[in-house]
Amino acid sequence: MYAVVRTGNKQYRVEEGSMIDVEKLPHEAGDKIELTDVLLVGDGEKTVIGQPVIDGASVSVTVVEQWRSKRIIVFRYRQRTKYRSKRGHRQHYTRLHVDAIKA
Repeated sequence: MYAVVRTGNKQYRVEEGSMIDVEKLPHEAGDKIELTDVLLVGDGEKTVIGQPVIDGASVSVTVVEQWRSKRIIVFRYRQRTKYRSKRGHRQHYTRLHVDAIKA
């Protein structure tokens, strides 16, 4: 069984027992939360598509950790004007473990 959930304005395909990395959620490691924006639930032969979400469906997840991604460098340069700008960015993420899908 799999589901498509929406969190942080992105959609993720999840299965029971899988791990996903989503944009930072305001929860601590070890917390159990429910994701209620379930857009699609699929089984081997039957698929239910929500319009836009499926009523009563949810995905139970456990917060594994909060972490930050690798640093990316944002470098801007304009020729012949002596303009250079160098910045870095590290995105915050939350790693989730999918416990159960309730359709």
